[in-house]
Amino acid sequence: MIASRFRSRPVLAGAMLAVLAGCATVPEAAPPPQSTGLPTEDVPDLALPQGPMNLQIRGAARQGALLRGLVPAGTLSLTLDGEPVAFDAEGNFIIGLDRDAPATVTLEATSRDGQTQQRTLKVARGDWRIQRVNASITGGTTSEEFQRRRSGELARIAAARANQQLSNGWRQGFIWPVKARISGVFGSQRIYRGTPGSYHSGLDIAGGQGTVYVAPADGVVVLASEDPFTLEGKLLIIDHGMGLNSAFLHSERLLVKEGDVVSQGKPLGHIGATGRATGPHLHWGMKWNAARIDPLRLLDGQAPR
Repeated sequence: MIASRFRSRPVLAGAMLAVLAGCATVPEAAPPPQSTGLPTEDVPDLALPQGPMNLQIRGAARQGALLRGLVPAGTLSLTLDGEPVAFDAEGNFIIGLDRDAPATVTLEATSRDGQTQQRTLKVARGDWRIQRVNASITGGTTSEEFQRRRSGELARIAAARANQQLSNGWRQGFIWPVKARISGVFGSQRIYRGTPGSYHSGLDIAGGQGTVYVAPADGVVVLASEDPFTLEGKLLIIDHGMGLNSAFLHSERLLVKEGDVVSQGKPLGHIGATGRATGPHLHWGMKWNAARIDPLRLLDGQAPR
């Protein structure tokens, strides 16, 4: 997670971008500076957000949702249930509410003089599709090849998501990566005689084999695996900044590589059925730090026309 306890000096923004972007092409509009963990005494008052008097939140607090907000003027740090939350130089921030988020969460903004503001949000339950099955949960033994490869794959995914980049994508209104029928929704789950199975962690879009999908928002490619993973197939992960990322599974072909800076609408790959898939489709999963969120919530819940 990006440290958010301290604010960065404006003069450091260009250097931060150059270091974090690595060899990637610098976007035309540089992202706003984010927190860097400088010592408190090194943070001038002018570097602190000049925002409103009160902590502001926009959006409905609901499991699987992404909310936007603005910290009060002079805020030095922000936390969500005690965990740091990053905000930009203007005080803008996002928080994601996990599919299984608790009934309440608390945001706390702290100023340099130690004054705090709190907002406790009541989190509405998600309307997940739950199917109760009168049968025992099944799951045969996995192959030795799967067991051998899986730990390494999970380590690569975790490392990619930990490699957070500066990007403005989190500030944008997201677009559909491809316009096609929705074949699977986020959060759906089967309960086998009282034992819950794994829930569906993304949105499935049933585009045809080879159909091109595009970036739903600006970002940086942090993982692009041409060698198919056992479950995800050819996997692509885009970091949109501020801990928000998109994962695209089962691609037939990828059109970008790790380190690429992509703009909203840029072609990313071709839909396929690599990995564990019953047919061609795009699985789009999203996370904000450790919280899994519903991509449909970023699209106002509207199906593509």
